[in-house]
Amino acid sequence: MTQKNETASLVFAFIITSGLIGLVLWWFTSNSSSKTEILTDRTDQSNSQTFTQVKNVPNGLFSYGGSTTWATIRRDLDPAIQTVLPQFRLRYTHPSQAMPSTGSGIRMLLDNQLSFAHASRPIEDKEYEQAKQRGFTLVEIPVAIDGRAIAVHPSLNVPGITMQQREDIYAGKITNWNQLGGPNLSIKRYAVQGDEGENLEIVPTPTEAIRKVAENPAGMFEASAPILVSQCKVKTLPLGRNSNQLITPYKQPFVPLSECSSRRNEANTQAFLTGEYPLTRRLFVVVKKNSQIDQQAGEAYANLLLTEQGQEMIQKAGFVKIR
Repeated sequence: MTQKNETASLVFAFIITSGLIGLVLWWFTSNSSSKTEILTDRTDQSNSQTFTQVKNVPNGLFSYGGSTTWATIRRDLDPAIQTVLPQFRLRYTHPSQAMPSTGSGIRMLLDNQLSFAHASRPIEDKEYEQAKQRGFTLVEIPVAIDGRAIAVHPSLNVPGITMQQREDIYAGKITNWNQLGGPNLSIKRYAVQGDEGENLEIVPTPTEAIRKVAENPAGMFEASAPILVSQCKVKTLPLGRNSNQLITPYKQPFVPLSECSSRRNEANTQAFLTGEYPLTRRLFVVVKKNSQIDQQAGEAYANLLLTEQGQEMIQKAGFVKIR
């Protein structure tokens, strides 16, 4: 009897062990299959050529906001997306108590006022920490490269500036254009926000800063090259790592401002792409990673911009495509 009980116990233990092994194998296979599907889906997304090929685009109305640098991109890109994907409705949202910027866009994203944000700088450590305190994380998805340019009055006779001279202007070491071979005029800087230093005036919008420079022979304003090089009332300076290698932020030959009404200067995207032009940065879609529909909307928007169709439109707007 004892021997029969021991045999039954062994058989029972064998069955239990076999079942556990089978369960583990099933979980591993299922999990591996799931990972493969996710990786495959990401690969498909990165190879998408048109907006219609992007998967997991949600239905609904999604608010976004942020950097003014993106104005020329979203002007043409968003209507094109809406035409193909009318169920993915996009709404640009201005901050209620500040001017549009990367910082205000991320703050609104943190406060659940936006589904995703446009950024012209990386996420800061304090912003990552604020998101963590709210129970989610922020993810920045690069979609383009932007060149920065310096706009001055058309009458300013300066051949260009080096990166070191630019830093010295911001640091207050260079205060007069005659230190750069120009006229005896104290340099007057304009900025939208987030800047500080001597001879600096903060203005509400890039449009206002451009207007100020157009009226002031001593003025200067730094912003996105696609925004500045096409202007008719200011010119942009060549910039270089040294005085013997000054690179224009616009395509050569320069279109005289007197002809601006019929044709415009265009951003020197080839120099931005090669790195020959020394002042560039990446543009990001900032996504709230919270496993909710806002994350899905942000990732879908970034994937749309990373399609061949989206990248071509980004290039047409004067920026460098990264795919």
